[in-house]
Amino acid sequence: MSIELTVADRVARVTIDRPERLNAIDAASERELDKIWLDLETREDVSCIVVTGAGEKAFCVGADMKDVSKSGLHYWAETRPNGFGGLCFRRSLDLPVVARVNGFALGGGFEMVLGCDIVIASEKARFGLPEGRVGRMPLDGGMIMLQRKMPHNLAMGMMLTGRQVGAEELARFGLVNEVAAPDQLDAVVDRWVADILANAPLSLRAIKQTVNRTEHLRPDEAHSLKSPALIRALESEDAVEGVKAFQEKRAPVWSGR
Repeated sequence: MSIELTVADRVARVTIDRPERLNAIDAASERELDKIWLDLETREDVSCIVVTGAGEKAFCVGADMKDVSKSGLHYWAETRPNGFGGLCFRRSLDLPVVARVNGFALGGGFEMVLGCDIVIASEKARFGLPEGRVGRMPLDGGMIMLQRKMPHNLAMGMMLTGRQVGAEELARFGLVNEVAAPDQLDAVVDRWVADILANAPLSLRAIKQTVNRTEHLRPDEAHSLKSPALIRALESEDAVEGVKAFQEKRAPVWSGR
């Protein structure tokens, strides 16, 4: 299987496992990814997702060009409601998603990164939307999401030149949370994951769901929205446990209920 999913200690790790193709995604891989996201949306034993690419060279370089048999128009006409890899603007996944960017994140690979909540990148990572250089466009989220996540001129500079940007530069743009030495990448990702897991599972879902469902609303409209995950978290046993643990000066023991 070209996509690997492992779940342990409330962390789901999704790995694009096609290193011989720089983790480019073909049609079969994209179908598998979508199945995985659908599965994770319903799991109660997961509090965080880490997505990455196998090997040391690439996170994902987008669509496998050897797999492209359709014209750009026919590709665009296909239904991809959640963007490239089923992740770029997926709004039904109420779990924190961490991108572990170990190398090239280009085209659709960068679009997948744009769909993540936290981005940890190796010093060797390179990001870009080079579609224009092959007569295509970043159709599956790049043109939509990049301009929403960074200043207009910086986003246009990347899209209209197709140039690659390093991790340090993208951190200055505000799209990378932390840059790590290659041999420290896993340690840094694990540190962020541990910090996420220190929070109540239902609180994480409520925060993510509220952000996803209110980003298009006015502040007063957003404040008045009572999302299902928010109500569930406020009524949970963990809401009581968190306050009790604080008062007793101990670490909380989350039940997820």
